[in-house]
Amino acid sequence: MPQTHTLKMIAEKIDLALIEKIARNAGEAIMEIYKGDFSVEMKENKSPLTEADKVSNKIILAELKKLYPEIPFISEETKAIEYNERKKWDHCWLIDPIDGTKEFIKRNGEFTVNIALVENGKPTLGVVLAPALNKMWSAKSGEGCFIINESRERKPLARGNHFNDLKIVRVIGSRSHMSTETELFIQGLKNNGQEIEFVSAGSSIKFCLLADGSADVYPRYAPTMEWDTAAGQAVLEIAGGKVYQAGTLNPLLYNKENLLNPFFLASW
Repeated sequence: MPQTHTLKMIAEKIDLALIEKIARNAGEAIMEIYKGDFSVEMKENKSPLTEADKVSNKIILAELKKLYPEIPFISEETKAIEYNERKKWDHCWLIDPIDGTKEFIKRNGEFTVNIALVENGKPTLGVVLAPALNKMWSAKSGEGCFIINESRERKPLARGNHFNDLKIVRVIGSRSHMSTETELFIQGLKNNGQEIEFVSAGSSIKFCLLADGSADVYPRYAPTMEWDTAAGQAVLEIAGGKVYQAGTLNPLLYNKENLLNPFFLASW
């Protein structure tokens, strides 16, 4: 894992408004493509790729490099740096130019632009933009967590109730990833006498709906990559929530040798 000798958080030096602007610039370019006809390629891992993914990646990296050239990055659409080099990093950007490319292709609006800053394995800044929904969730350690609507009004988000204390639990997830483990988790809540409401959402929006109080718990017992979750985790944790590796109290960490996440549970 990264070294821990950084005395002052890098996030303190980052202007959150500038990162929000970068996400919006990428979002505007994405929406121009979204409104028209676009082709879909398949990557080696069988996941889809569109021109919007490429354009968004290009915009985000160019603007981050211009503003903060000293900060390295990991992006889904850019070949990963070898771990022998990455393990020396105290901090880095984690970027998903479009999280939810399948949602983009379906044109259901539930895709996001994710930009996160990770320090010593933990996300300390995150911006999640859902351009088709005109919503942004933005957070920075020491500054707070906010939801920003289409009028650019900023509403602060704060801690909710732990899901174990609720009679009715709103479980958020994706029906396309309803694994056996997820079903067992939900059954455990029912066995505890709790009623379940299932909230379906795509991409990192699931973290954000937890943060803004629209859901209570997000059990993820299906594969995700670090760039899928870092920005959303920052939003939720800075609002007061928690993200633990499933079945433990160990945090979900970043810039690991293997960029594949373990299963996790996100909640208040």
